[in-house]
Amino acid sequence: MENRTAIIQKASWIALVGNFILAFSKIFIGILSGSLAVLSDGIDSATDVLIAAMTLIASKITAKPGDREHPYGHGRIETVATAIISFILFFAGAQILFNAIGGIFSGVPEKLPSTMAIWVTIVSIAGKVGLAWSQFHFGKKSGSPMLIANAKNMRGDVVTSAAVLIGLGLSYLTGLAVMDKILGALVALWILKNAIEIFMEANTELMDGTKSREPYKGIFAAIAKIPSVDNPHRVRLRRVGSMLIIDLDIEVDPAMTVYESHEIALKVEKSIKESLPDVYDVIIHIEPRGNVEDEKFGLTEGDVKR
Repeated sequence: MENRTAIIQKASWIALVGNFILAFSKIFIGILSGSLAVLSDGIDSATDVLIAAMTLIASKITAKPGDREHPYGHGRIETVATAIISFILFFAGAQILFNAIGGIFSGVPEKLPSTMAIWVTIVSIAGKVGLAWSQFHFGKKSGSPMLIANAKNMRGDVVTSAAVLIGLGLSYLTGLAVMDKILGALVALWILKNAIEIFMEANTELMDGTKSREPYKGIFAAIAKIPSVDNPHRVRLRRVGSMLIIDLDIEVDPAMTVYESHEIALKVEKSIKESLPDVYDVIIHIEPRGNVEDEKFGLTEGDVKR
């Protein structure tokens, strides 16, 4: 856990410092050059500074062990932070969109942005490519959904900066300063799209759900390796940060002793932990073979194959 925390903190500091430099440069040059698109891109990078600061705080909280109020630990803070990231992005995107639309329909003639806007945008693209790569790298290394979400956000920033560069180029080619505002609006729409996608992913985890069927397939494959286990069912899994908590029912010979049943449950637990990475806990309920109950929740192997 300490190693994972160190990785997340390292990634967060890289994102914080890198985005601060880019945000300051783009906001300053955006104002100086008169480019709304560059200024909007700078505001987007400023939100990335807040996001990086949030990941630093979250990494310290998630490293805390479980306590009386949080017996499962504090890993879920990463999912909460990811949801907050999406709200920050959505707010920033909406502000940029309103400003861009207001500029497009203002009817006030405007001057073309200066060439400084082009150079700072080129630097921004190169910087964001490096930052996105670093967040993906450290996110996969640590298994942090929070860093992966931030990486996706920065990957989107590369696209938005490229769009800004295209808009500036079109402004100079056509002589129409309004092109800068139009590209600013498109940048805002892209930010809003990313914000919604990040929120939907976080919401799935907050609701104890999962879009992927692969972990379930891995669980049933692991159980199949253990003799004397029948009808694995009511399989449920949820994530706490990067870790999985797995609940399931299995059936065994009703003539078995408690000790023998317990030994089988231990073998099932070991097999699952060997088959799936980052398993926090496996909770197994043992039933006699042929048991029939009104069981409403969880998946069977047939559900996973559908």
